[in-house]
Amino acid sequence: MIRTFAPIALLGLAACTTTSAPTATLDIPEIAPGRIDEAAMRAVVERLASDQFDGRAPGTPGEALTVAYITEQFRAAGLQPGNNGSWTQRVPFVDITGDNFAPLTIAGGSGSPMQFAYGDDWVGTTYREAPRIDLANSELVFVGYGINAPEKGWNDYAGVDMRGKTAVILVNDPDYATEGLDGPFNGRAMTYYGRWTYKFEEAARQGAAAALIIHDTFPAAYSWNVVESSWTGPQVYAQRADHGASQTMMNGWVQLPVAERIARAAGQDLAALRAAAGRQGFRAVPLGLTASTSFTNTVRSFDSQNVIGVLPGREAPEEYVLYTGHWDHLGRCLADASGDDICNGAVDNATGIAALVGLARANAAAGPARRSQVFLAVTGEESGLLGSDYYAANPVFPLAQTAGGLNVDALLPTGRASDVTITGGSKSQLDAFLASALRLEGRTGTAEPTPERGYYYRSDHFSMAKRGVPMLYIDPGENLEVGGTAAGAAAQADYTENRYHQPGDEYAPDWNFAGISQQVQLYYRLGRSLAMSRSWPRWNEGDEFRAVRDASCAAASANAPSC
Repeated sequence: MIRTFAPIALLGLAACTTTSAPTATLDIPEIAPGRIDEAAMRAVVERLASDQFDGRAPGTPGEALTVAYITEQFRAAGLQPGNNGSWTQRVPFVDITGDNFAPLTIAGGSGSPMQFAYGDDWVGTTYREAPRIDLANSELVFVGYGINAPEKGWNDYAGVDMRGKTAVILVNDPDYATEGLDGPFNGRAMTYYGRWTYKFEEAARQGAAAALIIHDTFPAAYSWNVVESSWTGPQVYAQRADHGASQTMMNGWVQLPVAERIARAAGQDLAALRAAAGRQGFRAVPLGLTASTSFTNTVRSFDSQNVIGVLPGREAPEEYVLYTGHWDHLGRCLADASGDDICNGAVDNATGIAALVGLARANAAAGPARRSQVFLAVTGEESGLLGSDYYAANPVFPLAQTAGGLNVDALLPTGRASDVTITGGSKSQLDAFLASALRLEGRTGTAEPTPERGYYYRSDHFSMAKRGVPMLYIDPGENLEVGGTAAGAAAQADYTENRYHQPGDEYAPDWNFAGISQQVQLYYRLGRSLAMSRSWPRWNEGDEFRAVRDASCAAASANAPSC
């Protein structure tokens, strides 16, 4: 079913008027078109997505090739090294590869123990740097959506001691099935509480021994094959001072039919449990069953690299505009029918790195902007936004001196579009800069068609946003000049089902690059307008990230330029 959405470019402007600095007072320079080098961007995608780079997994020879190639491209584009004379920023990682997985055994209740096969029925891993994991007879507790949100008066863990127990958790958040955007968790639009990363983090904070998320394709926004491909094989994490001791023993996923069987064995109905979990005041339900499994781990510590280039500003070099995109992909993954097991990541995210190179070239050709422009190619996005989170926690350029930025992730080669998709909706005064760029491009902004997928919390801009930096995440639209919204939706569905996180995400010489170039032109106008501006965009009143931005600005030195 194809849904239609009202343009929101002007809505973004209206929303900004609720802040202390009305839109009318913002300095939004109009920017002439940039020189977007389509051939150069195509060459970047073709090279990074080649089998030679072996899927660009962090900590592999493919990373070394990738970092060297991006550095070469940044230098050729006219950038300067961005980290105190270096092109890279060290990011400490740990790689944990599980093996010898025992079945997931569920025991108790009136029936015989049930055994579920690793891969087909469940997947799991650990954040602990331990040679072996033994989960033995851990009591299962259904904790609904696994959310503890005091500001919303919502606590799925209220009244239950999770120490030694396994949390069984629903994917997404309680009002994901709502048609509109009204509700305690933004209705259909996913919040961070709906992300799997949050659910595992909260289970660990509650002292759980393990956490199992119930996979359901619609609220998860991807099929089981994506889970299986992403959660099997080597898993990369940011190194923790306690070597992961504060984390659960195991985090994993179970197929929906498996969860239904477990519920029946407990004398429960999963549909009824789901309905109860969506209501205020839900309390966790002990299932009277236990979970057991075991596996071994090979643990390896290594350093990965963010690549950073900068174009120094002309008048305000200590004010910054940030462009982000991740260079990593999955490396080797589950083989397809042909036996190909290289996840090349052509769309995800060789296109994003190509866009950074294209933006760097265009901005260098245009000459210095008022503010400095930072081009950040980050590692570890596929493992949980690790490289961008490390940069945000250890910024080379102070976040309070970063006016804002945009993130580029996965540009489909679908041809030119008359619209763009604005992920996350209206959140900050950057909407006004976007509205200006869209007007100059003759395009419109539409709301994301699948807000329940929570894309705003799933890519590298989120690492900056949650620390207060206003960030935009704009996808190419689906209203294609050839084929309209039907063609755009079909292309997106085909990619999600047949290529996303699979070996089929490969570059082909017949790619239509016109839409990618069109999108990079929009990014150029938008980013350069912010780089030429004297304004400091703010988050909209009531936005979840406004308070942290206000606090960071207040704490910034009075002698340094800041928001």
